[in-house]
Amino acid sequence: MLKVTDLTVHYGAIQALRGISFEVDQGEIITLIGSNGAGKTTTLHGISNIIRKSGGAVFFDGADISGLSPDRIVSAGLIQVPEGRRIFANLSVKDNLEMGAYTRRDRPAIRDDMENVFTLFPRLKERLRQVAGTLSGGEQQMLAMGRALMSKPRLLLLDEPSMGLAPILVDEIFSIIKRINETGTTILLVEQNAFKALGLASRGYILETGQVIKSGPAKELMKDDAVKAAYLGG
Repeated sequence: MLKVTDLTVHYGAIQALRGISFEVDQGEIITLIGSNGAGKTTTLHGISNIIRKSGGAVFFDGADISGLSPDRIVSAGLIQVPEGRRIFANLSVKDNLEMGAYTRRDRPAIRDDMENVFTLFPRLKERLRQVAGTLSGGEQQMLAMGRALMSKPRLLLLDEPSMGLAPILVDEIFSIIKRINETGTTILLVEQNAFKALGLASRGYILETGQVIKSGPAKELMKDDAVKAAYLGG
């Protein structure tokens, strides 16, 4: 479904990505693991064309989307949930969810999808008229994910969904990610909690200083001594 080849990104004179290549097959959960500054978020931004690429290409369903604008990439079904949630803090929960469907015109289907979001995130329905900025951190993460689902993603890019959340909420978010995948949405997950991410994913890629240094089935990576020492607490 997604093929990234030799993706290169510079921030001025600094080379943030050094020819990253990987693939995501339909129906998979793939995770990108790495320390802060390894290039995980930059990779997602390069895929979504939020930042300018220095080189390489991104293919979605066999089509080269490297030069498409971010809104056209969203319309194609490739949706990103950004790090830090980036909700519209001054708008209501309902308005945030409706903003997620801004590229769509199928009003009955939009209403159905909002009900599906409420099935996944019942607390959002309870807080539908509440100003989004007054939600708890966990509720804001749920809203960011719900807003993305309103765009009808075929491939969902999740950037650090557990960041800043209490452990019980982390478990809840990962359970919901699994449910989203089981309904047919392919997921590319960037996550600081490597143990949780590899426990959920089918395959993983380890990033270091803007390069993929190791990849393989998630279960094998969890047993790898170097991965355990660097990312899983030994």
